[in-house]
Amino acid sequence: MKKSLLWSLVASLLLIRPAYAEEWLAVRETSLEVQAGSPLDFSSILPETKIDENTRIVINPAGKLAMANDATKPQRFLCASLALSPASGGFPDHDAADRYALQLKRHGYNIARFHYVDAALMADRGKDFDFDPQVLDRVHYFMAALKRNGIYWIMDGLSSTRGAYGGYDDRWDLKGDLKVDAQIGDEGFNHWLTFQKAFFSKVNPYTGIAPIRDPALVAIVPFNENGLEFDSMVQEGVRGSAFQKQLRPLFNDWLLKKYGSDDALKQKWGWWTKEGSLEDRSVALPTNRNERSERTRDLQSFFIDVEQNATRRMTKALRDLGFRGIVLPYNNWPTIQTGISRSIQDAVAMNTYHDWVGSYEPGTSIEGKSSLEDGLRYLRTVGAARWLGRPFVITEYDHLFWNAYRYEAGLAAPAFAALQGWDVLCRHAHGPIVLAYGEDFKFKKQILPYTIALDPVARAGETLSALVFRRGDAKSAPLDIPFLVDGQKGLPQGVNDMEPELLTRLGLLGAIGLQSIAEAKPGVVAVDPAREGETPMAIVAELKQAGRLDPSSPSDLDNGNVVSQAGELQLDAAAKALALRTSMTEAVAFDKVGDGVELGTISVKKADGRGLLSLSSLDGVPLGQSKRQLLILASDARNSGMRFRDADQHVIENFGHLPVLIRRMTVGIRFEGPGTFKVSPVGLDGRVRPPVATAKSGETIQLSNDTPNGPTTYFLVERAE
Repeated sequence: MKKSLLWSLVASLLLIRPAYAEEWLAVRETSLEVQAGSPLDFSSILPETKIDENTRIVINPAGKLAMANDATKPQRFLCASLALSPASGGFPDHDAADRYALQLKRHGYNIARFHYVDAALMADRGKDFDFDPQVLDRVHYFMAALKRNGIYWIMDGLSSTRGAYGGYDDRWDLKGDLKVDAQIGDEGFNHWLTFQKAFFSKVNPYTGIAPIRDPALVAIVPFNENGLEFDSMVQEGVRGSAFQKQLRPLFNDWLLKKYGSDDALKQKWGWWTKEGSLEDRSVALPTNRNERSERTRDLQSFFIDVEQNATRRMTKALRDLGFRGIVLPYNNWPTIQTGISRSIQDAVAMNTYHDWVGSYEPGTSIEGKSSLEDGLRYLRTVGAARWLGRPFVITEYDHLFWNAYRYEAGLAAPAFAALQGWDVLCRHAHGPIVLAYGEDFKFKKQILPYTIALDPVARAGETLSALVFRRGDAKSAPLDIPFLVDGQKGLPQGVNDMEPELLTRLGLLGAIGLQSIAEAKPGVVAVDPAREGETPMAIVAELKQAGRLDPSSPSDLDNGNVVSQAGELQLDAAAKALALRTSMTEAVAFDKVGDGVELGTISVKKADGRGLLSLSSLDGVPLGQSKRQLLILASDARNSGMRFRDADQHVIENFGHLPVLIRRMTVGIRFEGPGTFKVSPVGLDGRVRPPVATAKSGETIQLSNDTPNGPTTYFLVERAE
C-alpha cells in the first residue's frame, strides 16, 4: 500500500514537472527596442509613406488595395494588432507612443488595428459615453504618432458587447446583447451610431481632422465578430438558449412573409411546425444548434436578410458621417451562411486560429498539434470564405502559445497569404511589440496566449512576415480556383456548415474564394455550386488538362504533398514540413530535417529539434548576389518555472515568470553560392555581435542559437567574394 502511494506521488510530481533547465536558455536582453540601422530595422528596406489624400487607400479596378495616386500598384499591409487593455498597460503616454510607433515602423508594420478602444475609453466609467479623458487623449496622440510614421489604421466601430454603456466592469468579457440589438432594433443601432459620432466624428487635436475623414483610416469593422449565429453560440451558456429570444418574433414575421400560412409552412418543414404557429407568431427557434432541418435552412436565410440589412444600414451611417474607406462587417465565422451575408460587401475580413486558447486559468488545454499536419486547415478555411475580386483582410490570426509548433506560423501565414493574394495580415495580440521585458502589467509578466510581443518565436515569425508578405518576397498565384455560389440555393440544413475541407485543399495550389455563378467566366475550372460529388483531385486533373498546372509538379492534395502553382511553396504534410523558395527569401519549417533540405542558396543538413530557418536578402538584390542577409533560427520559447498537469505538456498548471527561455537548438547549414560567409549573432534588439562562424561555399557549419551573448533567433550573414 505504501509503495503504491509512493509511486502515485512520483507520477503526480512528474506531471507538473518544470521545463528541463539544461535545454532552455534564459534571454539576457531587457530592452527590445530595435536599434536604428541594425539588421532588424526594416524602415530603410521597406517603402515609407507620407499619409495624405494622395496616398489614401482605395480599392482599385482589380479589387486590390492601392494608393489613390498609384491605383495600378497593389499594396500589401502587415498589421499591428493593438488590443491595449489596462491588463496589458493600456494606451501609452506621449513619449512612449512616439517610441512605440517608431518601433512598429522599424519592425515593418504599415497598418495597425485598434481593437476594444470602446472598452478602454469606458473602463471604470459610470455614465454612458463618458469617455476617460486621459485615455481619449492617449488614443488620439497614438493615432497621430502612427500616422507620422506612415502607419495606417483599421478600427472597430465597437468591440465590446457593453459598448459605451456606463457601469460595467466586464467589458472584455462576452456578455450582453448589444451585438444583436445593434442589428435588429433602433435602440441598439442608435447606441452604436452615437459612439461613431462621439469618437470617429470628433476632431483629433493631434492630426487636426476627425478620424472618420482621415486618409489614415483605411477600414472600419462596424462591430467585431457580431454574426448572429456566432454570437448566439458564444453566449449560449450565458443566455441558457441556443438562440437569442429577441430573434423569435422577427423570425416569425419573416416566416409569415415568406409562407403566408401554417399550411404552407408545414408542407415545407414537416413535424418541426408542431413547436408553434404562425397565427400567433409562436413558431419556435431551434433549441439545439446542431439540428439539421428545413427550419435551420430557413433560419439561415433569415440571418442573411438581417445581416445584409444591418450591413447596408451601418455602411450608410458611416458614409453619411463622411467615411470614404472600406467597411468590413462580420469579420469571422466562415460558414456557408455568413459567406452569403458577406456577398454584398466591397471587401471581406476574417479571423482564424490554430489551437485556439480561451482562458489563462490553470487547467486550460491545447491540442499541441502541427498546423502543417492538417495542411494549414485554419488558413484554408477562411480563404474559402473570401469573395474573389475583392480585398481580403485578416483582422486576426494566430498559432497560439504554448503550442510547440507555433514557429510554423512565421512562414505558413505570410507565405499562404501571399499565395492567395490577400491584402492585410494581422497576427492577433494585445500588442505586437514591447519596448522592454519586465513591464509591471498583468499580461506582460510572462508569455501568455496573445502576448506575442514577449515571445521570441512569434516575434521571429513577424519579422519574417515583414519580408515574405509585406515586402513581397513571396508572389501571388496567377491561378484562381472559384468556389461558385448560386445565391441561397446552396444553403445547407446545418447552421454551422462550412466549405468542404477536402475542397479547400485546392488553396495549396492557387487562390481560392467565392464567386457568384453569374460572374463565372467560360472555360475557367471552378468548383461547382453543388459541392456534393466534387473532389479536389478531380479539380486538379481538370486544371492539368487545361494547362493551368504543371503535370509533373507534386499536387497530391489527398496526402498533402503539394507544390503551389508558381512553384514557390512546398508542403509535405506527413513530414510536417513547409518550404518557401523565392529569389529574396528561402525558408523551411520542419519537424525533422531527415536527409537534409536544399532550399537553393542554403541547405539545412541536420537539426537537433523542430523549428524554423530562413535566409532573406537585406540589400535589395536576390540571395544569389546578396552580400547582406538575415538568417532566422526559431525553435521554441517559454517562461521560467512553467508547469503542466500532463506529461505531454498540453494542460497548463502555471505559466511561470520572466525571464523568457529559448530552447537550445543547433543546425547544420551549408551555403551553396560562391564566396565566403561570415555569420554574426544579432540580439533581439538588433545589435550585431562578434562573428561565431565563417564558411566557404559548400562547407557545412554548425550554428547554434546558444551564443556568447545569450540565446537569439537572428543572425547576420555577410558574403565576401
